[in-house]
Amino acid sequence: MRESIEFVEGSLFEMSSLYVLGGRQRKSLFKNEEEQRLYEAAIILLLDTSAGTARVVFEYKTPPAARASDESSHSFKSASLIGNTLYTCTSTEILIFEVPAFKRTGYISLPCFNDLHHVTPTPEGNLLVTNTGLDMVLLLTPDGRVLAEWDVLGSEPWSRFSRSVDYRRVDSTKPHLSHPNGVFQLGEEVWVTRLTQKDAICLTSPGKRINIEVQRPHDGLVRGDRIYFTTVDGRVVIADRHSLAIDEIIDLNEIHRTQHQPDVLLGWCRGILPIDERRVWVGFTRVRKTKFTENVLWIKHAFKEKESHTHIALYDIEQKVCLREIPVEDFGMNVIFGIYPAAL
Repeated sequence: MRESIEFVEGSLFEMSSLYVLGGRQRKSLFKNEEEQRLYEAAIILLLDTSAGTARVVFEYKTPPAARASDESSHSFKSASLIGNTLYTCTSTEILIFEVPAFKRTGYISLPCFNDLHHVTPTPEGNLLVTNTGLDMVLLLTPDGRVLAEWDVLGSEPWSRFSRSVDYRRVDSTKPHLSHPNGVFQLGEEVWVTRLTQKDAICLTSPGKRINIEVQRPHDGLVRGDRIYFTTVDGRVVIADRHSLAIDEIIDLNEIHRTQHQPDVLLGWCRGILPIDERRVWVGFTRVRKTKFTENVLWIKHAFKEKESHTHIALYDIEQKVCLREIPVEDFGMNVIFGIYPAAL
């Protein structure tokens, strides 16, 4: 499978145009509104990193037949960009676009879909998707036929859920026992990150595991010999794809502390785009209170520190400096799930 980007050795290439995927928050909210009702539209920004400006290039709402209620959230989750094909998902749908025109070339919505978090194609042209609400990973054909199902905790698929239920119509299955996020492949092996277990595991060769014990991981992006993970508290964890050992942990909070920003709460860290071996874009979403407080226990002084707005930031992970930050709330984006090089 062709990678969506290549490292450019010794270059000043910074990907001047990026797609940022996420959602726009509703303006009128009840107290302690949960994520499954929080976002009024799924949006994609085209961001000019040189000018620090952006515009919405695509906006979308899940149709009524594929959501629980009129109050259900609409947001794009993590995606994969292969050439000029963008594979993305909402909580209950897989959508495939030809970019930059955003012509839709594929669509799947199955009754078993609940809180999807990531989709990526296989070399054979099938689709791997994290079905987060059911703690599963699915392998699908492009027309939606299920080829394989894995329970990410090692149990028999469907041992905790019912095949007769349309989970697109279920508001939430939280709390999740695992909360799988990013799915990726190492050769023919299928891997997935597990938020609660703080790791990435191989689903096709059980027993193989990458320990990400520092905090709960997102992403799982393979670039060359490296696998890049983000953790919710603002770290980049890099593993070796061959040894499965952690090579480096970069604490982005420490970078900001050394740059005279000691009290900034960076936000929920999710979404990473390496542009070469030393520089990466990382996404941050403003932290909100939630009744599932275990998800934010990593914040020692939650909501007492100065909160950063939803933004992306470019880091030199070799020199340990933040090169620039670009806020996106002024452009209508309140949650970030992924960052990708724009096809223009």
